[in-house]
Parts: sequence; structure tokens; C-alpha cells
Amino acid sequence: MATLTFLGAVEGVTGSSYLLTVNDTCILLDCGLFQGRRQEEEANLKPLPFAPVGIDAVVLSHAHLDHSGRLPLLIAQGYTGPIYMTYPTQELIDVLLNDAASLQERDAEWENKHRRRAGKEDISPLYTQEDVAETLTFCKGKPYNQRFEIADGVEINFLDAGHILGSSIVEVFISQSGEKKKLVFSGDLGNSQAALLRDPQSVSDADIVLMESTYGDREHRTMEDTLEEFETVIENASSNGGNILIPSFAVGRTQEIIFRLGELYQKGKLKHQVVYLDSPMAIAVTEIYHRYQDVYNTEDKALIKHQASQSSLHTFLPILRYSTTTAESMQLNKIESGAIIIAGSGMCNGGRIRHHLKHNLWRKQSHVIFVGFQAIGTPGRALVDGASTYKIGGEEIAVKASIHTMGGFSAHASQSQLINWLSSLKPKQPKLYLVHGEQEAKSALQSALSKHGWNAEIPVLNQTIEL
Repeated sequence: MATLTFLGAVEGVTGSSYLLTVNDTCILLDCGLFQGRRQEEEANLKPLPFAPVGIDAVVLSHAHLDHSGRLPLLIAQGYTGPIYMTYPTQELIDVLLNDAASLQERDAEWENKHRRRAGKEDISPLYTQEDVAETLTFCKGKPYNQRFEIADGVEINFLDAGHILGSSIVEVFISQSGEKKKLVFSGDLGNSQAALLRDPQSVSDADIVLMESTYGDREHRTMEDTLEEFETVIENASSNGGNILIPSFAVGRTQEIIFRLGELYQKGKLKHQVVYLDSPMAIAVTEIYHRYQDVYNTEDKALIKHQASQSSLHTFLPILRYSTTTAESMQLNKIESGAIIIAGSGMCNGGRIRHHLKHNLWRKQSHVIFVGFQAIGTPGRALVDGASTYKIGGEEIAVKASIHTMGGFSAHASQSQLINWLSSLKPKQPKLYLVHGEQEAKSALQSALSKHGWNAEIPVLNQTIEL
């Protein structure tokens, strides 16, 4: 008998994890961190809801921490088997997991200083960089579109999900007692309007589908409108001599923004003197994107190759400069005009962008462009909602800069794009389960799907279904 248990990304969008059992074989699909509010993140401290030593293989859909971030915990608790993923994902999780471990070590060290003064015992980080190094030894990269066996009676195939570099739709082929079943796990599906990456591949048949629903309740603004506004903001900032700050997520969003700035540069519409990428993590990820241009979409790859002497984002945007060290980052604070600075974090709740905001928000000629979702409670959300001051290091900074939000740069499929992706499975409709979405998004998508003849189910945490 084959069963599937929903262990995460069921009552929200983080902690992606699903346990597939086929007779005596156990396969884990994703092992992601729970992220968000404190009570949500406390779930990471609980023992894993299964015996790690009993898992035969792990399959990772992509590198984002809400899908990969608990892998070091899995290894620390006894798992010693293979972790399958695409080749680009294998490189990206090296960067992302090490960055996560570094932050956890730093936070634990800071917390322990206070605990010692209060006479309390030290706490340990969730995991360390040494734990990450061990985890990486179990990772096995695989190409797209190559079916292979991962356990007795279980084969998988990675299809391009178009979400971030290396992201995959996972096809799982199950054979038991002469019967065959096919499970499809969508992972996170990409926005077909986004730059660089290909559209999500279609799937022709399945018996069961797990589909994400992150933006199941909305449509994205058109890329045409988004780029028109983006160009206008850039031109206005150039005219009044201000710097432009772009808080950006290191994986995917940063590389798309670099490409879009490159388009403006190649058209002669980018008058700023220099673009700085001020994020060691984003720099490392951008270099990985350079190495995997074979997975770019045909149009953007051809454009880069046509316009640039060498096919890379660097030559497509020749005024791009990397700012790697802390000293180099601090030097940027002396620039009063003519620069575009891309830095993390994307929601302004950490990273180098906070110091650039400190030195630019009070200038009327400055501009801040938000190109990603800003969660409630984050500094970025406060700025988007019209905050008059920004606090950093106990200092209140007046917000005089122009604040802009660009809603079309999402890396997730919209409601209509999700429905279109499913349409390739007709005329046979598999059992469909909606995961990785807030309740409102899942309910809206469920309702929209019913109008197209789909009976989608919304599972609950720890629910087990038979295949």
C-alpha cells in the first residue's frame, strides 16, 4: 500500500514536507523551515514527525529555505541517505544553508550574552555551518527530464518549474504489486511573465497532484505595465539626481532586476552611473546563475548573447559592480547621487539595505523601489504603508524619499497561470490537493477550479491519504 502524509506547507506557505510510503519504503519530499512569526518558527525546534533513520531517500523541489532549510536537522537526527535535486539547486543550497547557519549562530551568540548576564543557560543555534557541510555530502544533483530510480519501485523525474534557478516539478512513478501510480508534486511554479527562466513545464498525466497555491487568490499586474512604471521611476530619479535603493531577495528577484536594468541600459535609457550589488549572498547566487544559462528561456538568452560581448548579466549590464566586503558597503553610504544600490534583505528586516536606508531615506531626491512582497510587521511593509520615520540603531530617520512598489515581479504563478498549468492534464483529472498557500488563497483557488470542473481538496496538517 502507498500513502502520503502532509507534514508542512499545509496551514501556510512554509515548512514544505510530505512523506510518501510505498510498502516498506519511505520517501521525503522537501524538508523546509517554518518561517514567519515566532510561534510558527518554534515548530523548527520540535523533533521531526518521523524517524529520520527510517527514510530511504529525500527529494528536494528547490533551494528556498521553506523547502530545504531543515535538511541539516534531518542529518543531525540520523539520516544518512541520498538527497536528490537538480544540479543548480545543489549549488544554491550550499549558499542558502550556509547563510542560514551563519545567521543562527550569530543570533544564538547574541542571545547567550544576555542569558549569561541573567544567569540563564546558553542556547544552541538550530544548526551550524559544520552541520551544513555534512549535509552537503549527501546531496546528489540530477538533470532535468531524466527519469531515474531512487528506491525499489519508485522512480522520479525533474521537470523545470520556472520559479527560481533549478526549481523543479517532481514526477514520482510508483510500481507495486503490478500496479502503477503517478504522483506529481508541483513545488513552486513560476510566473510566466518573469525574466530569464523558462515557463513551467506541462505534465500530461497523473493520478495525484500536489499543487502550490501561494497566489491562488490573485492575478499579477502585467509585466508590460510593471516595466513601464519601473522605467519611469528610473528616469525620474535620474532627472533629480537621486540614488535608487532596491531591497531585493538574493535568489531570483535580484537576478531579474539586474536583467531588467540591463534592458534599459542596452536601450540607452539607464542614465545612472553605476549599479551596485551589495550582498555577498546575492553575488554568490548571481555567479551561479551565470553558470547555468542553459536553463534560461530562449528569448532572454538570445538577447543577452546578442547585446553583450560575452554572454552574462555582467556584460549585459556593464555598469554593474559587486560590493563584497563590509568596508566596500560602507563606502557606498558616501554616494549622494547617481547610484542604484541593490541590497538585502528584501523586506528590510536585516542585511545591508538598512544602512543604505539610513543614509538615503531623508533625502528628497532618493527613491526606494520594492520589488517583492512585504510581510506585515516588517520595516519594508511600514515604508510601503506610508511610515513617516524609519528606526535603526535607536535613531529615527525621516522618510522623505519617494517609495515605490512594483507588483509584477513575483516569482510565483498567479491564479490563472495555476489553472492553465493544470489544463494540460485533461481529459483525465487526477486527485488534486492544494498546498503551500494561506487559507484565503487556497479557498479562492479551490472555488475558481470548481468552475473549471476540478474538485480540489485542501488537506490538513498530518493528514494521511492512500494512493
